[in-house]
Order: sequence, then structure tokens, then C-alpha cells
Amino acid sequence: MADPMKIRAQMKGDVTEVRVLMGHAMETGQRKDAAGKAIPAHFIQSMTVDVGGKRMVDAQIGTSISRNPVFGFKMKGAKAGDKVVVSWVDNKGDKRTDEATVA
Repeated sequence: MADPMKIRAQMKGDVTEVRVLMGHAMETGQRKDAAGKAIPAHFIQSMTVDVGGKRMVDAQIGTSISRNPVFGFKMKGAKAGDKVVVSWVDNKGDKRTDEATVA
């Protein structure tokens, strides 16, 4: 299982800023180890973000994203106390879901 995500959701006036740090290797399958063997691809394929029970992000992700990616976005309509639920699935079928509260 992957490390827990670090999620920050803060109100700034009527705009909510959400930032997510995902702990993931994000291997492309193109690098080689010390013995010269290809390191198998292992990367996040899809990510969703729900805020207050409403789907705000439904993303398809590929190998061009760096290790331990950080995603962020701003939105209107959220309220302090709304739950932010972030989920991802990688190409090996591993899954992770974490949540935070809008402050």
C-alpha cells in the first residue's frame, strides 16, 4: 500500500485552494537499474477528487508525471467543513483513498 496522501484544502475568501501530495514511484518503464535491466512501469493512471460529495476532478494520468506528484486546483462553491476525498488507481491495480476537511 502506498503512503498516505497529504491533502490541504483552505478557504481564501470565496475560493478554496486544494493541494495534494501523492507518494508514488511513478516509474515510466524506460529507466534501467544498475544491472541494466528495465525497471517495470508503475504509475498512477487515474485520479478523482470529490469535494462536499460532488466530483470536482476526474483525471487520466500517464508516465510523464514526476515521482511523488503534487496536484493543485482552485474552486468556488465549497464551504468550511466540506470533506475532500482524493482517490487514485495505478497501472498495477494498487489503489489509495484519503480525505481532508476544508478549513
